Amino acid sequence: MSYTSNDEIRGVLIQSGAERVLLPSATVAEMMAKAVVEPTADGPRWLLGELVWHGWNVPLVSFARLSGLGEESIGANNKVVVLKSLAGDARRPYFALLTQSFPQLISVPRDGLLADASEETLPDSVHMRVLLGEQSALLPNLDALERALDTL
Repeated sequence: MSYTSNDEIRGVLIQSGAERVLLPSATVAEMMAKAVVEPTADGPRWLLGELVWHGWNVPLVSFARLSGLGEESIGANNKVVVLKSLAGDARRPYFALLTQSFPQLISVPRDGLLADASEETLPDSVHMRVLLGEQSALLPNLDALERALDTL
């Protein structure tokens, strides 16, 4: 069967801790390597700091820490994915996620994105686990992630 572009879901696959996370490509504003991050003194463990991006102070989030699914920290070769806020908050139109490897652009056939039927309980910041071929990835709950940022 041949697929047209309308039959595919385009995404960006990142590594967050021990998990792979599938982000909708429409939310990705930019992918960067070696971003300069200013640490924040008082904030939750999952808030790694801020980076200045196109004149905006963008909060940098560790999705693994926020989800309680792993540990990750900023290193010399950190990579960052800047995402557009879905909430429409004019004060914080962007936020960023740390990733441990280069983000990978992928196209998944709509019928190839299957929910993982495991009985695992997922944190609020995860919408669901999906199967991508023989591997799995997490679909983040971006609304929950933005609500966590709103508490800062």
